[in-house]
Amino acid sequence: MKEQDNNSKPYYFEKCPVIRALEILGGKWRLAIIWELSRYDSMRYNELKRHLFGITNIMLTRSLQALEQHDLITRKKLCQIPPHVEYSITKRCEALLPALEIINEWGKLEK
Repeated sequence: MKEQDNNSKPYYFEKCPVIRALEILGGKWRLAIIWELSRYDSMRYNELKRHLFGITNIMLTRSLQALEQHDLITRKKLCQIPPHVEYSITKRCEALLPALEIINEWGKLEK
């Protein structure tokens, strides 16, 4: 195994695509956000929040920012009165949808 200093992540973490993907998608809400956004062309913040029962404003904001940072969602500011923001998934995120469909089907079996 590769030498590492105390501040670096373990070698397997840097090289394992599954670990990297789970770091990006991990947490209680990120996959749920992607799943909800995938069902609509776009959603406003409060609309999305209504679909995610129990999520706090801070958690939704942080999760949206993280997903946007990883190019999985886009944030579009609309100059209307009143102004608002809409979120939608990106082409990169669409590549995840077949895996989420499989998870969805698997979840139906676990009732």
